[in-house]
Amino acid sequence: MKKLVFILPFLFFIGLLNSLESFAQEDNTNGWKSPDEDILKVLYAPQLPRTSTSPPSTHMILTDPIYYPSLSELAGPMLKLAGTRVNPKNNYYHGRHGGTSPRIVTVKDGKTVPINIPKDAEVISTDWTVDGQRFALSVAFEDRVELWLGDISGKVEKVQDIILNPLMDQAVKWLPNQEDILIRRIHNRGPVPQEPSIPNGPMILEDAGASARSTYESRNLLETTYDDELFSYYTQCELVIYNTKTKKIKVIGPSASYMSADISPDGNYLLVERLKKPWSHEVAWWRFANDAEVWNLDGKLVKTVVNQPLANEVPIHGVITGPRNVSWQPTAPHTLFWTEALDGGNPVAEVEYRDRLMSWEAPFNNKPNEVFKAEHRIQGTMWGQKDGMLMVYQRERMKRWRYVWLLDVDKNTSKLWFDLDENDFYNDPGYPIFTQLNNGKYVFKVEDGSIYFRGNGGSEDGDRPFVDQRNIETGETQRIFRSDKDKYEYFIDFAATPNTFIMSSESTTEVPNLYLATFGETIAADAGESTRAITKHPITTFKDPSPELRQIENKIVKYQRNDGIELSFQLLLPPGYKEGTKLPTVVYAYPLEYSGGKTAGQVRGSSNRFMRIYGPSHKYFLMRGYAVLDNTAMPMIGDPETVYDTFVPQLVADAEAAVNKAVEMGIADPERIGIIGHSHGGLMVANLLAHSDLFAAGIARSGSYNKTNQPYGFQGERRSLFEATESYIDCSPTFFANKVNEPILIIHGNDDSNPGTLTFQSEVFYEAVRGSGGTARLVLLPFEDHGYRAKESIEHVLWEQINWFDKYVKNREIITLEEKEVEKP
Repeated sequence: MKKLVFILPFLFFIGLLNSLESFAQEDNTNGWKSPDEDILKVLYAPQLPRTSTSPPSTHMILTDPIYYPSLSELAGPMLKLAGTRVNPKNNYYHGRHGGTSPRIVTVKDGKTVPINIPKDAEVISTDWTVDGQRFALSVAFEDRVELWLGDISGKVEKVQDIILNPLMDQAVKWLPNQEDILIRRIHNRGPVPQEPSIPNGPMILEDAGASARSTYESRNLLETTYDDELFSYYTQCELVIYNTKTKKIKVIGPSASYMSADISPDGNYLLVERLKKPWSHEVAWWRFANDAEVWNLDGKLVKTVVNQPLANEVPIHGVITGPRNVSWQPTAPHTLFWTEALDGGNPVAEVEYRDRLMSWEAPFNNKPNEVFKAEHRIQGTMWGQKDGMLMVYQRERMKRWRYVWLLDVDKNTSKLWFDLDENDFYNDPGYPIFTQLNNGKYVFKVEDGSIYFRGNGGSEDGDRPFVDQRNIETGETQRIFRSDKDKYEYFIDFAATPNTFIMSSESTTEVPNLYLATFGETIAADAGESTRAITKHPITTFKDPSPELRQIENKIVKYQRNDGIELSFQLLLPPGYKEGTKLPTVVYAYPLEYSGGKTAGQVRGSSNRFMRIYGPSHKYFLMRGYAVLDNTAMPMIGDPETVYDTFVPQLVADAEAAVNKAVEMGIADPERIGIIGHSHGGLMVANLLAHSDLFAAGIARSGSYNKTNQPYGFQGERRSLFEATESYIDCSPTFFANKVNEPILIIHGNDDSNPGTLTFQSEVFYEAVRGSGGTARLVLLPFEDHGYRAKESIEHVLWEQINWFDKYVKNREIITLEEKEVEKP
């Protein structure tokens, strides 16, 4: 009995130690983790600088980007204000950064001159004068954003008494005379509103007889009267004109919440869009009631263009009613243009014409003039270098078709110039190249009766960017530039010297660098190839920050789905790969919707890019001996109205085709393949684990797993939950969580503002898998939104991903054997 009395306390003590040890391990497991040093070295390798080119392309300003803010910064003050997140310390966007170490590079010879701003400052925007001799910098500090002026000699100085408000609109704009600057200034706005000790009342939403509305922009909304006060405070600014010669400031607009302000091309009028209270708690600020007005430069009202009411019931995939996208015609002194819906903004309304273009010339004594009626929704308009030339892009919703019209508004003529499937990468003509007029306005470049276009150049061999001259009258094109077959090259801008341009060139082994290229003589060329000889001279000489990645093999692989649809993926093989070796494999994909199989099977991306890895990328698995199937095609093909009826079976067919091809090539070990995806890709991962046995494990990031929580449409689904209940459920893996019999790692930002992927989606899905006996791990990243930004978050996600697949994919056989040994009697 005495022995027993002694043994029991001892066993209790041992048990307590074990419990404490277990607790310590658990606590350690829940701490921040980092991947190994070799991965950290690549993660933090210097990235290429950001570039701002002067209008004549004689000089460039380069800055070094800041990619990973600290978690303490994300944890700092942040305000959710009507669709955006604001840093109250400096009145800029929360978590967003500019670039450091600004310097001026001369295009002609690559000469570099530093721009001396304080070390703790960042350049968040650069605004050049048209002649490219001077520039304005918006410079961010911890507690403010300042205006600095400089010239190409490198000389800069701070402008006194100017604190910028960069929210909602560009804070600095040169006037046509290139001496004055229109500025959004914070001035004498008083103390920050103080939060009441108790709320003024409950949160209340009420409606009656309402219709379904678009919810995509319903994020970071205002919720309380205190939020309303904060929104008023942080968005208010004065509109002032600063003269760079006299250094005098003229206030033309009192403190208000200005959406935008833009000077007319002749410099005599100001188009102002100003928000009106009360603020809504249902939509973002760009749906708020507002007045669009024309002022003179003394701030006096000339004409009200529109009193836009609150747009809180815009139909799903629809637009507001009344004038939208009001702007100045850049080639006329003072003429306004805008688009108006003729279908009530409702994309499913049956009408002969869906939109129209309107114009109105100062002094606005006559009624606005109807310029053009569009059969389909107008997505954008672009003005040409010649008076009256206007390019109009329309989109036919049902066919996913793009129509490009060319108008001459002076002559009242219009013609359909070309049209194509919006997903047809191989035949996409690209978009016009822009140039700047003397008044500072941008227009597309017109020369010798042709318009210059540049595009990605999709082809069966991958992207090969190009530049074309498209004849305005005949539509015939001459290709004057195309990326070399063994490189990835693209046009940046025409240079100052005739027949020259700035381009970027890279390959799998050559760092992306900028070059000054010169057009030579016309040469014979195969169809689709460049008809001009080109010579190039380096402007920059950036070095390889991660030479260890150059040993990675990269090639495009094409194959077919079981119904004959052509598909492809980019096959990435780890350094030192020996042919014939079967590897653990990671599949990364994102489902996309297509109207037909012809475009769904087109190759995306290029195998000639210089590999750079940053953020929580799946490509880090290459450094751990995995093969990676990148850009794996996961097309959903069918009628846009009903394509989600076959979402799951098409997903399975897509994945099966990719896996079969990788196994057939002798690269992927069929028992050791993992699948990873983000957002809609996270939904893909969960569905594939629930409805197939193709993968050993999965990683789903920031996904949406129960589509019934989005009753009025999701992604490309246009029907409501009540019209397509079965389809909504079939797409939702939460309803099939008991079938997820492979381990799944679920990662989510703990403050996801995307209405379709709110954080609770992952929490509920995890509980559904766990409660069904499945193997799941849920990682919620504090202070993170839909994407992950903080240094600590990125490192931890990489650690989680690598450890998860190492355990359940790479070493899957070892675990299975160990489990079998444990099961032996």
